[in-house]
Amino acid sequence: MISRYSRPSLRELWSDQNRYDTWLKVELAACRAMEAEGRVPNGTAANISKRATGKLNAARILEIEERTRHDVIAFLTHVEEIAGEEARFLHLGMTSSDVLDTSFALVLVAAIDEILAGLDRLQMVLKRRAEEERHTAMIGRSHGMHAEPITAGLVFAGFYAEAKRNQARLLRAKQAISFGKIAGAVGTYANLSPAIEQAALTDLGLQPETVATQVVPRDRHAEVFSTLALLGASIERMANTFRHWQRTEVGEAEEPFGKGQKGSSAMPHKKNPILSENLTGLARMLRSTVGPALENVALWHERDISHSSVERLASPDATALADFMLARATTLVDGLELKRDRMRENLDRSRGLIFSEAVLLALVQTGLPRQRAYEMVQRSALAAHQGGEDFRGLLAADTEVTARLDEKSLAACFNLKHHLRHVDSIIDRALRQS
Repeated sequence: MISRYSRPSLRELWSDQNRYDTWLKVELAACRAMEAEGRVPNGTAANISKRATGKLNAARILEIEERTRHDVIAFLTHVEEIAGEEARFLHLGMTSSDVLDTSFALVLVAAIDEILAGLDRLQMVLKRRAEEERHTAMIGRSHGMHAEPITAGLVFAGFYAEAKRNQARLLRAKQAISFGKIAGAVGTYANLSPAIEQAALTDLGLQPETVATQVVPRDRHAEVFSTLALLGASIERMANTFRHWQRTEVGEAEEPFGKGQKGSSAMPHKKNPILSENLTGLARMLRSTVGPALENVALWHERDISHSSVERLASPDATALADFMLARATTLVDGLELKRDRMRENLDRSRGLIFSEAVLLALVQTGLPRQRAYEMVQRSALAAHQGGEDFRGLLAADTEVTARLDEKSLAACFNLKHHLRHVDSIIDRALRQS
């Protein structure tokens, strides 16, 4: 199954044709290794390659499989049709999973490389936006409520740092999946040798599985799917932030909205956060592949086939979804329009309540017990909430407060620059990551 979200390069990776072409690469690598051990006449792999490479007919293999009900046998039958008598030297001592799992590793590595390239592009735009909005002050939120000031650049820098962590995870997953096996029916090299496996897999850019059964253990594959799901969750976190910024009551950002684009069939005024919402939904689909991948780990004994159908469906979809989400997220971040005036308006909306902690700490520094200071500040804060009055004015009218904080000390608590004085160093720390 090839996801509708696949780019052409990923569609090609998971196509029937590439699957069979990759199987042939594995068989030829094993054949060359057997030639080196004298088990196969020299030049056999080269002769087969000349006749078969680039000439496999996927439709013909599928036609044969209708009769054999076995995909690898159908593949080998077709290779014999086009490569002739020497094709009998392919697959000596091997089992189907030697071909399937080794080629699966090759395709997953290539897919991860595509995803890493997309992640590089997202990191570039996140880094640029972090620099552009480094000093764009806005309100920070916890529980969806106004908390203390931050900057938009800090938000983008946080997403950049998370993207770097996802990059590291993907590289680890790529390393974890870069293992194949050419070890025979139950991994004991009964009719092969570790030397043949080592030579063939080195030729293919893979490592031998430490202890194989009939298959490469599926904890490796589960790590890949889990890593892709984490990537999707990170993109969803970013999308949720942008969705909130675009709410009418917030109004701090707008997604790109093309000429002629429509937001609603009924309401011509609508400009909806469809890119962000789409990413949120796709993250759910990407996460749905993790459960089956984890269940694939516990195969029966040396192998059963319960994992196969899962991987045929989940692998193209998970990689394609991750790749598509990265492309869409990059478009979203690149074109997101920030409403700086509205950000400033929202900063001021609470009439100074966002500086309550600074007042609390200033009172504590005068020697007042913390809980007593908290009660004094909260008294004015609740009054400001309920009556819509200015928080600083209420504090200035509170004789208990002014007995400890003079006008200058109180004013210093409401200094926005003081609250944001470390933003540059935080952003620099994030952007220095390599």
